[in-house]
Amino acid sequence: MNHSIYSADRTTHLKIVVVALVAGVIVAGIGIMSRTSADEYQTARVMKAGKPVAITSSNNSLIR
Repeated sequence: MNHSIYSADRTTHLKIVVVALVAGVIVAGIGIMSRTSADEYQTARVMKAGKPVAITSSNNSLIR
């Protein structure tokens, strides 16, 4: 068993690359699946503009 990546043989390097690729595909797949399932439940809310309102007096204090 090699404890150093520098002294590892070709098959050990290939195993590391394959495991990294499989893990990357799994993470990307989970991300895509979670995004598409979240979009299905979103609904669009439409707001219509009403008449203009003018506020002439207010009891709120303004802090600048």
